[in-house]
Amino acid sequence: MACRGGCIAGGGQPYGGTDEIRKKRIAALYADDKAQTYQCSHHNPSIQKLYKNFLGEPLGEKSHKYLHTHYTARPIYSK
Repeated sequence: MACRGGCIAGGGQPYGGTDEIRKKRIAALYADDKAQTYQCSHHNPSIQKLYKNFLGEPLGEKSHKYLHTHYTARPIYSK
């Protein structure tokens, strides 16, 4: 994990974050996840229904088409 605090406190966060803010964000996200009924998406009945009625099997052609990200090279960003 290259970002301080791992992906939770990674590059998508606003500038100026402190270690205190990172720790609070990490604690809040873990607490929220623990309070959820389903921590794993494949246990969620809505996701199971989506695969059954539309996507077919995991890693299948349709799920790959609609759920996978494709990247395009971009020039390096500088301030």
